Amino acid sequence: MRIVILAGGVGGARMARGFAALESIATTVIVNVGDDDAVYGVDLSPDIDTVVYMLAGIEGEFGWGREDETWEVMGELERFDIDTSFRLGDRDLALNLFRTARLRAGQPLSAVTAKQCATFGVSAKVLPVTDDRVRTRLEVEGGVWLDFQTYFVRRRHQDRVTAVAYEGAATAAPAPDVLEKIEECDVVVLAPSNPHLSILPILSVPGVREMVERKRVMAVSPFVGGKTVKGPAADIMRSLGHDPSPAGLQSLYGGLIDHLVVDPVDAVEFDGLHVHPTDIMIKTREQASRLAREMIEWLS
Repeated sequence: MRIVILAGGVGGARMARGFAALESIATTVIVNVGDDDAVYGVDLSPDIDTVVYMLAGIEGEFGWGREDETWEVMGELERFDIDTSFRLGDRDLALNLFRTARLRAGQPLSAVTAKQCATFGVSAKVLPVTDDRVRTRLEVEGGVWLDFQTYFVRRRHQDRVTAVAYEGAATAAPAPDVLEKIEECDVVVLAPSNPHLSILPILSVPGVREMVERKRVMAVSPFVGGKTVKGPAADIMRSLGHDPSPAGLQSLYGGLIDHLVVDPVDAVEFDGLHVHPTDIMIKTREQASRLAREMIEWLS
C-alpha cells in the first residue's frame, strides 16, 4: 500500500515513524514549510528536520532537535549579548549550515532535503510541500501580526490568535513529486498535527488540496476531550471559531476526510464519515506502528 502523510511538528513526525516501520507500506511524507525561518544567519526548516530526525531515530528527548545535543555555540553567542531564546543545538546547527549553503548556492529545498535523508539513512520519501517561500503568520489580539517562530518559540504561543495567513502560498508551486505521489497513493493521511499551523499550510499550496480531494483521506485527531497533549492547537481552533473535536475537524477540513481516527472519549457518528475510536497516543515507536497497523486494517 502506498501512503502519503501530510505532516508537521512532532505529532506528524511520530505518525510518519509509525507507517515507516511497516515493511509492506511505501511511505511518502509531505511536510509543512510555513515554520521555516532564518535565525543566527542560517536557514531553518524545523518541521522537515523533526520528521527526518524522527525517521532516523536520532530525535531529542521531547521529539524535536537531536539526541545527545550540545550547546556550545549558544553559550558563546550569549557572551556577545545575543538573544538566544531560540535554542539551536550544535548538531542541529551543523545541518542548518549545510542547508543554508546549498540553498544560497541555488539548490531547491526538495533537493537539499533528499540529500539530508540520504545522509541520515532515511528510506521513506520526505518532500517539502513547496520549494517556494511560504510563511505562516498569525494575528494576535490587538491586531499585531507575528511570524510563526516569534509566536510559537519566542512568545511561547501564549497570545490569543485571531487570524492565520499563509504568506506566499497563493503563488507557490508544489515541489517536484508532490502531486505525483498524491495521485499515485492509495490513501492520504492527515497526521495529528496542529490543523491551522501544519496541515492547512500544506493544503494552501495550489494544486495540493485539489489532488487530495480525489483520494481516500484518513485524518488522525490531535484532540482528546477538547484538549491537546501539547501545543496550542485546541486554543487556536476555539479562537478561530472551530470546536477542538471531531465535528470541528470535519468542519475545518470542509468535508475533505473520509475516515477520522479519534480517542474513545471523542467517539461520535457522522453521516458519510467513518469514525474509528482507538488509543491515539503515539509517543513511542511501538505505539505509532500499532496505530498505523490499525489504520491500514480499517482501510483494507
